[in-house]
Amino acid sequence: MQVLVTERLVLRHLEEGDGAFLVDLLNQPSFLRYIGDKKVRTEADAARYVREGPQASYDRHGFGLYLVEERETQVPLGICGLVRREGLDHPDLGYAFLPGAEGKGYALEAGRGVLDHARALGLSRLLAVVTPDNERSRRLLEKLGFLREGTVSLVPGEPQLELYRRDD
Repeated sequence: MQVLVTERLVLRHLEEGDGAFLVDLLNQPSFLRYIGDKKVRTEADAARYVREGPQASYDRHGFGLYLVEERETQVPLGICGLVRREGLDHPDLGYAFLPGAEGKGYALEAGRGVLDHARALGLSRLLAVVTPDNERSRRLLEKLGFLREGTVSLVPGEPQLELYRRDD
């Protein structure tokens, strides 16, 4: 299901058929380093990830992570959307893109689209978390109007993440 369209991108619901793309994306070195290991190694793992994560979120909250594809070619580039995380009081903007899609403004364009979508859903405060060494993501959040609020640990005993917020 298509959620939003920008100048160059389409954001749509993730589906179980997106397995090969998700196996690739979720095992990129940058994803593993900055986001974590989701234990998705096969297309069957990816289907489970979609059912238990994004699809469950669409049903429960009316939003989730979306597949970002190039509008003209429908080539998958990454994921971007809103996540409800344990330990955070408001939805969190999340995103990840394949290395070949980085540096082309896709994350900024998708992020802006998701922010517009959040406003349409009546969400006035959004959060984002980022590892302290992920300079590229911190710059993106600032371009999207997020302000650094402090640090948070989403899992007891795990390293602190930088917490950002945006109020509309």
